[in-house]
Parts: sequence; structure tokens; C-alpha cells
Amino acid sequence: MPTLRLAQDAAADELLSRDPLALLLGMLFDQQFPMERAFAGPRLLADRLGVDTLTAAGIADADPDRLLACFQGPPAVHRYPGSMAARTQALCRLLVERHDGRADALWSDAPDGATLLRRIGELPGFGAQKAKILVALLGKQYGVTPPGWREAAGSYGEEGSRRSVADITGPDSLAEVRAAKQEAKKAAKEASGGAAAARP
Repeated sequence: MPTLRLAQDAAADELLSRDPLALLLGMLFDQQFPMERAFAGPRLLADRLGVDTLTAAGIADADPDRLLACFQGPPAVHRYPGSMAARTQALCRLLVERHDGRADALWSDAPDGATLLRRIGELPGFGAQKAKILVALLGKQYGVTPPGWREAAGSYGEEGSRRSVADITGPDSLAEVRAAKQEAKKAAKEASGGAAAARP
């Protein structure tokens, strides 16, 4: 079992390390929300649902109002509890329909990185960038390394990079990733400002 340190919280990281669905949901929650809180979300959700391990079938069949109440808190599981509760339920329903309710079925028999990337990209809430980051995270820290996984993950799969959650193994690497993201954001802002200034 991998030892993940994404939430920087022992109980939350323990769940992420042993429960593939928790990892998938943490990745889903990592959007417009502090990363550590996003990855602590699955533990918070499990506690509120009164379970030790999350199941796709359990969430898929949950009463939407009860699930929403679990997301609302306080504290809220996510900044946008309503839309994220609905997206979580949609993701779990898709897992039940296509993958026997198993998050790890997305990767356990993936013949190559391209197939893994495609499967992840079909999930609600997983755009192209998020799918690549999860492929990188699975490859770098979860032992999921089908042929071509680094190519499928793009720059996020590069050895020694500090671009995303895939590269976080503790407080130091978290600080490095955060600094790299801020630098990238600053560069993008400067580039768009320069492009705007260049227009007549």
C-alpha cells in the first residue's frame, strides 16, 4: 500500500493511501479550493456518512439531500458543496455502471497510458489537465505504471518535476509545487498582459 501525504493530515492521508475511491474524490475536489483541504475531503465525507471506507455504490445510492448536507458541514467539504456533491454522486454512478463500482478498475487492467488517460477523462469533473495529473500521481506514487504512462501524463509525468499534486510527498515538496504554480501563474499573467499591450 502506498503512503501518500497529500492532505498533510494523518487520518486523511491514511484513507487516501488505502482507498482508491478516496484518492479519486480528492482529485475531484482539488479545484478552486486549497489542495490540502481538497484531499482531506474524502476523510471528512466518510466520517459524516459514518463509514470507514467510501464505496461508489453507497454514494451512488445515497439520498441527494443527505449527501448535500454532508458536503455543507460545517466545515464544508468543498467551497461549492452543492455542485461538488452532485458531481461526486455522478462520478460514483458512472463507476457503478461501467466499472463494477471499483475506482481501481480504471487502472488495474489498463493496457497502456493512453487507455488510462481516456478512462479517467471520461469521469465527471475530470478535464484534460486533471486527467493527466491523476495519471502522473498514479504512476509516481501509486505504483500504476502501464506502458506509456509518462507520455500520457505529459509534463506532469516528468521525473523530478514539481508541477502538481503528483509530486507532493511532504511539506517541502508541497512548498516547491506551490511556488512553481505561483511562478507559472505569474508568467501566464505577464504573457497575457504583454499580448494585450501589443494589440493596436
